[in-house]
Amino acid sequence: MQILKAENISRVYGRRKNSKQYMALRSISFEVCEGEFIGVMGQSGSGKTTLLNILGSIDKPTAGRFFMGDKDITALNKKQLAKHRMENIGFIFQDYNLLETMTLKENIILPLALSGHKPKDMEEKVREIAENMGITKVMEKYPYEVSGGEQQRAAACRALITNPRIILADEPTGNLDSKSGKDLLELLSYINEEYKATILMVTHDVFAASYCQKIMFIRDGEIYNELYSGDNKKEFFDSIIDVMSVLGGE
Repeated sequence: MQILKAENISRVYGRRKNSKQYMALRSISFEVCEGEFIGVMGQSGSGKTTLLNILGSIDKPTAGRFFMGDKDITALNKKQLAKHRMENIGFIFQDYNLLETMTLKENIILPLALSGHKPKDMEEKVREIAENMGITKVMEKYPYEVSGGEQQRAAACRALITNPRIILADEPTGNLDSKSGKDLLELLSYINEEYKATILMVTHDVFAASYCQKIMFIRDGEIYNELYSGDNKKEFFDSIIDVMSVLGGE
């Protein structure tokens, strides 16, 4: 089932009177189906994060539309967009974006509290998700008191707690060492498989991308190529390297 559809999304920065206009995205179109784990790759400045910000309703396209289900998200006003973000989108960021003055439990519960859920329901949800993610023992600690891996697991819990229609991850392994990064990728795969979560992940890391089922490569604001994982993970990994070498990625 289709969850998200982008139609000719473009994003231009700068005003028309200014000769220094920059086109970050050029008429991008694609679809995301329920349960997919999709990677978005490309060299720095290719438009990856701009695309993620638009899909997350943090930024607006200059032209084009995108839909979630049958709803045109580009037609929503500010209040409707805020409600849409709260109910339908989970975010996982490179720097976790956890509030240092709140415990991990309070950080995870926050989206539910802002949505007006009952305390009993919130407690039940946070207990279950923390248990599934293996961070029950550190729930009462503050972000600065736990490891980067535990912070990222808490961020993943927060992204999942509202049962979003799609999770957007922006370079989620960027600040982690190799072991913690691998653990997070295993966690995202678990979330994808066990929760049937739909994930769109921006990454420059070939190893991280190899966990995806499909990869969209962006070059100069346009979709340059797409790869599907298939059954041979090594072949998929090698194909990613080949495309990235053409694009000039790290």
